[in-house]
Amino acid sequence: MAAPALEGSAVRLRQVLSQFPQELSLAFAYGSAVFPQAGAVAAHGEDNMLDFVFAVDDTVTWHMMNLLKNRNHYSFLKVFGPKQISSVQSYGAGIYYNTLVPCNGRVIKYGVISTDTLIDDLLHWKTLYVAGRLQKPVKILTQNENSKLQAALVGNLKSAVTAAFLMLPESFSEEDLYMQIAGLSYSGDFRMVIGEDRSKVQNIVKPNVPHFQKLYSNILRDCPQVVYKHHLGRLEIDKSPEGQFAQLMALPRTLQQKITSLVNPPGKNRDVEEILMQVAHDPDCGFVVHQGISGIVRSSSIVQSAKTILTAGARKSIRYSMKKLYKMTKGWLRKTS
Repeated sequence: MAAPALEGSAVRLRQVLSQFPQELSLAFAYGSAVFPQAGAVAAHGEDNMLDFVFAVDDTVTWHMMNLLKNRNHYSFLKVFGPKQISSVQSYGAGIYYNTLVPCNGRVIKYGVISTDTLIDDLLHWKTLYVAGRLQKPVKILTQNENSKLQAALVGNLKSAVTAAFLMLPESFSEEDLYMQIAGLSYSGDFRMVIGEDRSKVQNIVKPNVPHFQKLYSNILRDCPQVVYKHHLGRLEIDKSPEGQFAQLMALPRTLQQKITSLVNPPGKNRDVEEILMQVAHDPDCGFVVHQGISGIVRSSSIVQSAKTILTAGARKSIRYSMKKLYKMTKGWLRKTS
């Protein structure tokens, strides 16, 4: 019964996509308007904002074409032209958002990121901003035949599983795994303190377990380090120092660097492999990994949020922030009632 509704939703999403320049290497929709979240406030019409990300090979050319089609989507930065917009985009997580945009009878937010920046984030977790979005279910609307991008998308999912394994106990449920994965990109995000519903991760996972399974089932099936005990509904992983070392060595480069800087005393020049071996033997290995991820997310989320004042303009920034605070308050009231 859900299939026709999903199909209708996909048609509406593609109708929105048709309003933009079509030179896209990847376009996807995400968020509570696409994948319903537990406890979400029912919203209709313009209150139900649709979220998109567009990856483009040439950001200056794409913004130039979009300014011709949708100039009113941009803040005051439009007067400086596509090169300046692309320059602003490069800061923080490398993504430029236009928010609270009326489009096809809906209100939307869309981010533009270069294909190269996206691939770099997927492979190395430089900011974990868009890579983190793609560790959760999204609705892919268009994707070109870029084999490097396709490999990076799969690699990002494998890295998410590896990082989650390091932070989980020896035995855990499938839902525990997806909760850990969904929470990766929120670790260290200051907006989880003020601006986001603190039950957000649980609200994302609980109604969408089948969508997480679709993303991760093949990876889990082919992973030699995990045993799925179906009769118990539990997964078991190797938590020996040797097992954890193998997982640490498979982590994205930026996270390995963050872990190294946390553990290695100033002035000591030890190689990464030696430091990760030390972490693998540490009972607090999972906590160190979590701290490393938090360090990546914290810096990118602060700069990206500060950028919103420029890319959205002061008025839209205030409106958007008020919507986030409203959601956070409703989540807090649900937990205390």
